[in-house]
Amino acid sequence: MRKVLAVLGAGPGLGLSIAHRFGREGFTVALVSRHATRHPSYLEQLADIDAHTYAADVREPAALREVLATITADLGPLDTVYFGPVSADGGGGPISITDATTEPISAAFDAVVVPAVDLVNAVLPDMLTRNTGTILIPGGLSGKYPIPMLGALAPASAALRMFVLTLNAALRDTGVYAATLTIGGLIEGGDIHT
Repeated sequence: MRKVLAVLGAGPGLGLSIAHRFGREGFTVALVSRHATRHPSYLEQLADIDAHTYAADVREPAALREVLATITADLGPLDTVYFGPVSADGGGGPISITDATTEPISAAFDAVVVPAVDLVNAVLPDMLTRNTGTILIPGGLSGKYPIPMLGALAPASAALRMFVLTLNAALRDTGVYAATLTIGGLIEGGDIHT
């Protein structure tokens, strides 16, 4: 039986790197991004692995559930899910914590934390039923260390990190694993870097 990785929020940086890495390990890869514009390029770069592309805004709960159902119908149950959609409107721009107000902090929570919770609610029941699965959610250093100029994003990043760590603790002995990938810089070739 094949192993399936869904890269939700596939971009030219980390998302594509995750696809390469898991593809080399024999995973069938489903790449999901908001628009299909880059999909031909992604498939060309992943020509040596079994890769498929889908277009959906996975930050929207209905679209997330629909694309997950489509991937599962096309490829089989998800073994690993990487969830890394980037939001340009997520309150994550440089703003000092001393200048941060409720609005950008709330926007950051809505962009960073809420979609991750929606993802877990969508994939966890099946993973628990099968007693296997991995959920990977990236986050930045501002979730672990104080970075005052990321005043709107830092509280949401910290909440996301703690959500994933707490989820993993709750999943102990179930065969399901949740992890956060703490990234300490801009990823060359990624959407944020360019």
